[in-house]
Amino acid sequence: MKEKIIKKAGELFLKLGFKSITMDDIAGEMCISKKTIYKYFCNKELLVEESTNFMHIEIHETINTILAENRNPIEENFRIREMFSEMFQSSADTSPVYQLKKHYPEIYDKVIFREITECSRWFRTNIIRGIENGLYRKEIDVEAYVQFYYTLIFNINENTSSERESQRLELQALEYHTRAMSTAEGIIELEKQLQNTNTK
Repeated sequence: MKEKIIKKAGELFLKLGFKSITMDDIAGEMCISKKTIYKYFCNKELLVEESTNFMHIEIHETINTILAENRNPIEENFRIREMFSEMFQSSADTSPVYQLKKHYPEIYDKVIFREITECSRWFRTNIIRGIENGLYRKEIDVEAYVQFYYTLIFNINENTSSERESQRLELQALEYHTRAMSTAEGIIELEKQLQNTNTK
């Protein structure tokens, strides 16, 4: 039951935001009593923390599945961005990440520390593979580009309240990041991915 509560809470938080969803809402969605939820979680903050941990695991399992498909590094980045867009289709006025930062800053700080560590590893691997495949320039400073990109992405999520605007800026950041690194062959692949994105 505890895992079911965590999963349902995570779905509702992503869809409607961390602020607006109450323990009553979660109980109603699951057709259980609020007392049952409090049996496992003494307050909403604990449930928020547990659900963000669960979402972290789910997101990274999905990313690992995409990485295992062995796409070229540019296509891989666009597919991961698309996955995030699908997952964070929020009905709330403000993005879930922005709400988490505003209303649960300590939990947000833990999430961001963990995400930066994980994402830096993926960004680094992606850049190295792109250089090996001739899509990214050989002379780029890999560590600097890893830092540039996660700084861009996490600043967008921290400071943009609208989920729609956040996703628009993330796509522009991905294009900016990719163009800065790409060889002529990489630019061709980038334009192809942008075209595919615009036709969806």
